[in-house]
Amino acid sequence: MATVLESIRAKAKTLGRKIVLTESDDTRNLIAAQLLVEKGYAKPVLVGDGDAIYALAKENNISLEGVEVVDVEKTPNLQKYIDLCVELRKKKGMTPEQAKEWLKDTCVFAAAMVCAGDAHGYVSGGGNPNGYAHDTAAKTRPALQLFKTAPGIKSASAYFIMQTNDPKWGYNGALFYADCGLNINPDADQLAEIAVATARSYQMLTGDEPRVGMISCSTKGSAHDPIIDKVIAATEKARTIAPEFKIEGELQFDAAIIPEIAAKKAPKSEIAGHCNILVFPDLNCGNAIYKATERLAGATAIGPLIQGLRRPFNDVSRGCKPEDIVDCAAVAAITEWTE
Repeated sequence: MATVLESIRAKAKTLGRKIVLTESDDTRNLIAAQLLVEKGYAKPVLVGDGDAIYALAKENNISLEGVEVVDVEKTPNLQKYIDLCVELRKKKGMTPEQAKEWLKDTCVFAAAMVCAGDAHGYVSGGGNPNGYAHDTAAKTRPALQLFKTAPGIKSASAYFIMQTNDPKWGYNGALFYADCGLNINPDADQLAEIAVATARSYQMLTGDEPRVGMISCSTKGSAHDPIIDKVIAATEKARTIAPEFKIEGELQFDAAIIPEIAAKKAPKSEIAGHCNILVFPDLNCGNAIYKATERLAGATAIGPLIQGLRRPFNDVSRGCKPEDIVDCAAVAAITEWTE
């Protein structure tokens, strides 16, 4: 049985979609672009200062054969992107002059390319401290402003695919964790949306049945506190939004993934002990658990992957490797648009 990442890569190769990489002053993105050409997961596009991109590639002996390079200030499509930004941001009063300046930001430019249909999605990974060096907010904001959220979703969220070495967990060793990268302290409504969005992402990427565990410090009333009440309320709201999915809460981490523990703590639950998606109550918890799983269990963390938007966008951490950018580009390539 193929891992979820192997399945993603195989599907991406069949689609030939164009994915933009925004941090073109960072050699990791140039290497990732060349790897994407070699592996065939996507058609990479580097955006930024065209001359600087080629100079950096030559300086580091990186081949850009087969890689499209688009200069954000010299492209013949600039006016098209200016007009598009003005149209999409007209309620905010954006002028052509403001749009032209805004488009100098490579994340904005990449998002505009996708909105115009000139690329399928974009990925922001790494960043040169003396150059672009977008933080998560700067990478994500253009996608929120230009792509907008998908129908029925008010808040975008981030998830990780945690590929472990033990196939007994989740989907052949892969567990989906959310939200580990975007929403700091989601309320019950947002937490419910995160659960539903991650179930949809899991189903799209694996074809497997989502089993969502809403994680808490309590299992089925073993403790009482407003932070637990939020998880209980979110569970009920998520079930109402998407009754087609199996969503259980509140569950402690062990009760969500270990059948023997679930049998004692949640004996009436259909999915406790067998969850393949774990939704955490806040970013403190989610971010800490994904890093602990990565470092202590030796899992591969793929993400953060952004969900709930109309177009594909993924944000890769500033400490990423070129291979991480490649895999996030492959995920973006197989993520379908939502109208």
